[in-house]
Amino acid sequence: MLSVSLRQKGPIALDAQLSCAAGELLALVGPSGAGKSTILRAIAGLSRVSDAQVSVGAACWQDSARGVWRDARARRVGMVFQGYGLFPHLSVLDNVAEAVFELPRAQRQARAAAALARVRLAGLESRLPHQLSGGQQQRVALARALVREPDVLLLDEPFAAVDQMTRERLYEELAELRSGLKVPVVLVTHSLLEAQLLADRMVVLRYGKTLQQGTPVAVLSRPETEEVARLVGFGNVFETEVLAVEQDPALQGVARQGRACVAAGSTCVWLDLPASMLSVQPGHRLLWGIALGEVVVLKGGRAPDDAGQCVKVRLEKAVALGDSVRLTLMMDGLKLRAAVTARFFERSAMAEGNELQVELPRGKLVVFKGPSDPAS
Repeated sequence: MLSVSLRQKGPIALDAQLSCAAGELLALVGPSGAGKSTILRAIAGLSRVSDAQVSVGAACWQDSARGVWRDARARRVGMVFQGYGLFPHLSVLDNVAEAVFELPRAQRQARAAAALARVRLAGLESRLPHQLSGGQQQRVALARALVREPDVLLLDEPFAAVDQMTRERLYEELAELRSGLKVPVVLVTHSLLEAQLLADRMVVLRYGKTLQQGTPVAVLSRPETEEVARLVGFGNVFETEVLAVEQDPALQGVARQGRACVAAGSTCVWLDLPASMLSVQPGHRLLWGIALGEVVVLKGGRAPDDAGQCVKVRLEKAVALGDSVRLTLMMDGLKLRAAVTARFFERSAMAEGNELQVELPRGKLVVFKGPSDPAS
């Protein structure tokens, strides 16, 4: 288990906590400047953080409170950088062997050859980096990280420098390789899709601070705050007045113990309230929302699953994106975003200006931490 706690005010502000189990892949996501690469460098021992605890299993790599510091060469870390970091004058084999410089030459080269075979580069040992494709260079970088038999594998935007087709092949290869890795793997990425495809868990960061962590499905479908919702492209966040509140005695002792009716355009919808928000009263304002992919557009006589969760909208704009169409809908002043398949859009004969009906399923609505003050 990798356990990390990093805090400092500057020069790069950090307030990040994370853990990653052996065999697990943890993705660090967030905008540029969120501190993702800084966290990786702190784990690897390439930079010091003023208040830090970094441990792997029973081994403590850093504990500033106890004065413990293990430098980068003493940490068994495999690291893959965005720019590969290969030595241009060394062969593929020697690039990988350089990572285990402390071993006798024959042993270095045997280990390097085995690592290259592991990433499907056997036969290319004598080539120079410029004689390889971008994907092959990335595999050499990965082999160099693995040849050390690391306790932790760190991947810093490893696919950013290759084209989309190569990137997808590398995704598959990393997924296959992971099945044989029994170490924590931490991936830094700007791509939410990459995190969804590869990660067991993800951490959302901004300005060096951990905002939320969990499985990609949990974080992307149920962000805890408006800030996280906007960072992960959740789609719809509203602040509207609470019109009514109901408590459900049958739900006492579980996460959801009541519900609130909130304004949604000219009508209202019901939201399940978490236990921490049972003090909400009519007249308060709530932040709530729904992922754009969870908005159900009703067309062709389809009956809603819950008529009480239906809202009338007007189609303001439709933009085709590949096999899907992004819809901008207006519900009496509130802008609602939805997505439908191109086929559904065509068969429904939708046109801008049409009046439509959508269902906002109660189980898909999210209440965010935020305003609960009486409406003015």
